[in-house]
This record gives sequence, structure tokens and C-alpha cells, in this order.
Amino acid sequence: MPLLPEEPQIHESVQGPVATPASSRVAPTPRPVPGPRPAAPVRPGRPGPPRPAPPAQRAPRDVAPAKPSPSGPAAPAAPAAGAQIQLIPASAEGALDAAEEALDLLLDSGRAPGEVLVLTTGARHPWAEHELSFGEASYWAQQDAGDDVFYADGASAARAATRPVVIVAVNGGPASAAATALPLAHGRAGTLLIVCGDPQQINSVLGTGV
Repeated sequence: MPLLPEEPQIHESVQGPVATPASSRVAPTPRPVPGPRPAAPVRPGRPGPPRPAPPAQRAPRDVAPAKPSPSGPAAPAAPAAGAQIQLIPASAEGALDAAEEALDLLLDSGRAPGEVLVLTTGARHPWAEHELSFGEASYWAQQDAGDDVFYADGASAARAATRPVVIVAVNGGPASAAATALPLAHGRAGTLLIVCGDPQQINSVLGTGV
């Protein structure tokens, strides 16, 4: 009887996942880290053509309507007597930059641009220089509109309208400029006066210990 070749044995493969060495595993790709925020657009009125358009206005904060008095309709609210004074120490050369930083913080906190007046005792703010190049009437009309930050110098402080917040940059000029502008600014501030400059000079003019 002829011999049959031995049949090959078939081994069943072990079912189940094949373990992968830990060293060959691919680590998950980390989530990208957001980069720095883009630089804020240049505030309107910076020198140079063309004349910039006014920025988008921030939504004003909700203000509760005044309750009428029992004797009749409520009278218009008067500015608060004695606005709070905040002093930011700065040199004459750095006072304008300090004022700009204070303004940015106010706007970022939700303060409407039309609520802020910025005064300088020395050189005018670049925005004021730029807008005055279009004429006095156009310049002061923007204050009357009350929808944006308004910049004026100490000599024009008497003509500036009252606003809730006034920022003063003591950026030079004669001593008489600060002596004139600071009391006027205090009178124009409804709730807050921010002064950027030499603390000793500011205290001597305002007679405060801030």
C-alpha cells in the first residue's frame, strides 16, 4: 500500500488584538496654543492722511432710569460733587503714554468712549493736532457729538464739556498750565479724575494727599 505524504498541520491563529510595544505608539498631537492677540487698531485721529473713520462704539452700560419724585418729574442729575481722584506717577515725558494706558483700561472695562475727556498740560495729543487741522468748528463739533473720546489741551479745558471721567496728562508746559488745568479738570469730572504726572506737583495744586 503506497505511503501518503504526511498532511501539513494547520495551526489556528490566536484571536485577539496584537499588542503594540509602547515605544512604537504615537503620542497624540497637542492642541495648538493660540498666539498673541492681534495689535489693537490705531486710535482715530493719529497723524497722517487719510482722515480716519470713527471707531465702532462700545455698547453703553445699562443705566437704571431715575425714579420720579413724589412732587413731580425728576430733575436732571447733577455731576457728583468731588469726583474721586486717582494719581498715576509719571514723568513729563511719560505722562501721555500713562494716560493712554489708563484710557485703554477704561475702555476695556466697558466704559463708553464718549464718557472720557483727555487733557494735556503741555503739547497737544496727536489726535487733537490732527483734528484741529480740519478747523476749529469741526474739532469742537466732535465734542458736542459726544460719541468718542475727546482730547483737548489745558488752554482749552475751560471750553471742554463735563464728562464722567477726565484724564489729565501733566506732560510739561509751564507750571501755571498744570495749576490752571487740574482744578478745571476736577470740575469737569463727573465721577473720576485720573492724573498722570509728578505726584508732588499734583498734590500741591489739588491740595490732596492722593
